[in-house]
Amino acid sequence: MWDRLQDVEARYERLSQEMADPDVVSDPHRLAQIARQHSELTPLVTQYQELRQVQSALAEVREMARDSDPEVREMAEEEIQTLEVREPALTMAIKRLLLPKDPHDDRDVLVEIRAGTGGEEAALFAGQLLRMYTRYAERMGWKAEVMTTTPTGIGGYKEVVLAIKGQGAFSHLKWEGGPHRVQRVPVTESGGRIHTSVSTVAVLPEVDDVEVIIAPGELQWDTFLSAGAGGQNVQKNETAVRLTHKPTGIVVACQDERSQLQNREKALRMLRAKLFERMQAEQDREVSANRKAQVGTGDRSDKVRTYNFQQNRLSDHRNGLTLVNRLDTILDGDIGDIVESLRTWDEANRLSVDQP
Repeated sequence: MWDRLQDVEARYERLSQEMADPDVVSDPHRLAQIARQHSELTPLVTQYQELRQVQSALAEVREMARDSDPEVREMAEEEIQTLEVREPALTMAIKRLLLPKDPHDDRDVLVEIRAGTGGEEAALFAGQLLRMYTRYAERMGWKAEVMTTTPTGIGGYKEVVLAIKGQGAFSHLKWEGGPHRVQRVPVTESGGRIHTSVSTVAVLPEVDDVEVIIAPGELQWDTFLSAGAGGQNVQKNETAVRLTHKPTGIVVACQDERSQLQNREKALRMLRAKLFERMQAEQDREVSANRKAQVGTGDRSDKVRTYNFQQNRLSDHRNGLTLVNRLDTILDGDIGDIVESLRTWDEANRLSVDQP
């Protein structure tokens, strides 16, 4: 770790010198690139320099602790206690900063929500998850847009895709992927029995068209009558589209817009995300969080989180987080502390297997 930190500090100093170079200053594009790299390294270098100062100070006060003067020794012992707490805290902070950053963290995302086991109850819960992520996006100041839906007759969704645009959206939502289990008495249940249902979530980083090149000949477009809302105009015209990527067999459909052109644009966005995910999974199947791994089987026993309405409790089965008496606010988008706990859990896991 120390060799890496010395290399980082040396690079930081070189970048600092380059930013003062007149040739660099006269080139706004190059200056912006160097300034961005310099800014990215600043937190790590700052912590490293502070750690060295703490270690140097510790060496000095430990020497003072052997002084013949009792008052000097007492003062030194107090300082040692303070510094010995600060040193491991700085070391852990540095290890976190040295962890490889997920290259997708700054991307926008597509959140796919599908009703799994449980029929209409699973579809209704899919609708609640849609609201939860939409409201969370609003709390974060992000833009949320429903891409496509397959609604059910009583207000639920067999499938819905939500696009969320915002700084770091993927870094916050990437742990939401997986089966979400709900335990409650369904509105369709007359006997008052608790049912267990599952809705699955997949979180895909959204990509630009330059990152995933799709040849026109690889696409098959089909149109059909929209089954969603929109009035007679939609029903008379084939505004809904189904897009098939012939080399992979991936199919996406979009029907929520009145215009066929808008539906085509949304379908292409969803296809790009799916192709990018597939490409990443093929490059590294061990570490890629692909949609199939996230969604699992959709069975009641396969879950990342449980929402128990009878006990007003949320349980995350990956990090053991349990929250009580908060389901109403959680489903209204108050999931910030859940996101943060999963971020900490992920860091701890990575530190345990990949010490810098």
